[in-house]
Amino acid sequence: MPKFLENTSTGNGWFLNLLRQEKEERTTFFVLVLLSIVSSQLLITTDGNLFEPIAIIVIVSVVLITFYRLDWGLMLFIGMVLALDQFAPKGFARSIIGVEYFRNLKTLSYFSGIDLAVVNPLELHLLLLLFVWLILIAMGKRVILNRVPVWPAALIFFLWLSISAIYGIETGGEFLPALWELRALFYMGLMYFLVPQIIQTKDQLEKLVWVCIVAISFKAFQGTVRYIRLGFDLGGRDELTSHEDPLFFISLFILLFGLTLFGSNVKQRKVLTWLMVPLLFVFLLAQRRATYAALGIALIAFMVILHKKERRKMFKMILPAGIIVTAYLIAFWNSTSSFGLTAQLIKSSFLSNTDKDIVRYYSTLYREMENYNLAQTVKKSPIIGIGFGNKYEQPIELPRIRFPLRDYIPHNEILWLQVKMGGVGFFFFWIFINSFVYQASSTFSRLKDPYLQAVCAVSIIAIVGQIVVSFFDLQLTFYRNMIYLGSLMGLLPTIDMIDKNIKVLVSLER
Repeated sequence: MPKFLENTSTGNGWFLNLLRQEKEERTTFFVLVLLSIVSSQLLITTDGNLFEPIAIIVIVSVVLITFYRLDWGLMLFIGMVLALDQFAPKGFARSIIGVEYFRNLKTLSYFSGIDLAVVNPLELHLLLLLFVWLILIAMGKRVILNRVPVWPAALIFFLWLSISAIYGIETGGEFLPALWELRALFYMGLMYFLVPQIIQTKDQLEKLVWVCIVAISFKAFQGTVRYIRLGFDLGGRDELTSHEDPLFFISLFILLFGLTLFGSNVKQRKVLTWLMVPLLFVFLLAQRRATYAALGIALIAFMVILHKKERRKMFKMILPAGIIVTAYLIAFWNSTSSFGLTAQLIKSSFLSNTDKDIVRYYSTLYREMENYNLAQTVKKSPIIGIGFGNKYEQPIELPRIRFPLRDYIPHNEILWLQVKMGGVGFFFFWIFINSFVYQASSTFSRLKDPYLQAVCAVSIIAIVGQIVVSFFDLQLTFYRNMIYLGSLMGLLPTIDMIDKNIKVLVSLER
C-alpha cells in the first residue's frame, strides 16, 4: 500500500482501515455462507437432527473467536462452563441446554467404539486456548508472561497430585476412576496458570467479570423459571439448580458488598443490586445446607480482611439482615410449612437426630459413616496415602447410591485428599491454599482502586467458600467449581499488575 493512501485526508490511515473493514466483512460473509451450506447438508443427511449442525456451528464459532481474540475465547470458555450444567439437577430429566459439553466423547454414538475417546469437549476447548496462546508466542507476538501466584507451593502440590496418581495406579488402582478424581483439580491448575497470561488489563478484567455475572445470573433465572413452571412449588424436588450454582451466587454477593463498601460506582454494582432478588431467592430454594454454612463463614472472612472503618460499615449493613434471619429462625424453628423450609435446613445442619426430616437425617448419617471409613483408611497409609484410582476402605458397608464412583469419591473431599495423598500431600495442599490466601490478603491491603479491591476480595472468599462446601459435598471433583476457582485465583497477578500501572500513571501525572 503506497504511503500517500495511508495519509490521505485525515492522516490516520482511514483508507487502509476501510479496506481492512471490507476484507473482514467479506471473510465473515464467506464463513457464514459456508456454515449455512454445511449445516443444511447435515440437516438433510441426518433427517432433521439439529444436534450435528448446531454442534458444527458452535465449534467453528469457538475456534474463530479464539483465534481472532484469545481473551474473548477465554471469556467464552468461562461463560460456557458457568452457564451449562455438568449434571442435570435431580428431578429434571435434562438441563435446559444439555450436559454434552462436560461428557466424554465416548458417550456419543459417533465415538462409542473409540477407546481413546475419554476426552470431553471442555478439555478440547481448554487445549485450544493453550494452543492459540503458544502460537502467539511462537509467532513473536507481544505476549507478556505474567507471574503465577505462589508458584513453588502450587508446583509442589500439583506434582504430588501426579505422583499420587501414578502410585495409585501402580498399586492396583484403576485408570478411569483416577482420571475422574483428578480432572477437576488439574483444570483448576491450568486456569490458575493461563488466566494471568491472557487477562492483563482492567478492560479485560471488567469484561471477564461481566461474563461471570451474566452466566451465574442466568442460572438464577433458570431456577426461577423452573419454580414458576412447577406452580410456585418445589414439587417434591430437593433442588432447582445444580449443586455448585449456589456457591457461585456467593461470589456475586461478596462482589456487590465489595463494590458498595469500597465506593465503586461501576455499572456492575447497579446491575448486581437488581439481580440480588432472583439470586437470593434461588439461593434459598436451592436447599444446599453446605452453601448456607459457606455464606456465613464467607461473610465472616470478608469482615476479617476489611479495614476497621469498612468493617464497621459492613457490620451496619448486615445487622438488620441478621436480626431478620434470627427472628425467622425463632419463628419457624419447628415449622413444617413450605415457608419454614430454610429454617429446617439450617436446623438439620446442627441437629441431625430428628424424625421430622428423615431424608436429611439419613443423608447426614451416610456422610458420618463415610467419614468413619475415611478415617480408618487413613490409618492404613497415613504418610503417602492410598493413591488415586484405589477404593477407600469400608469397615462400615455403605448403602448403594446412584453414584458410580461411590467407592472412590466420598462427600467429604477434604478428608478424601488426605486419604488419597497422605499426610505429605495434605500438607502440600494446605501450604498452597494458605500461601495464596496470605499473598492475596497482602495484595488486598495495598490496593487503592475500589474495583480492584472488590474483585480481589472475591478471589479470597471464593477459596474459603470452596473449602467449607468441600467438607460436606462433592465439590473438588466438580469441573465447574474448579475452573471458576482457578480463574478467580489466577486474577491475582492481573489485579496486582493493574494496580502498579495505575500507581505509575498517577506518579507521572504528578
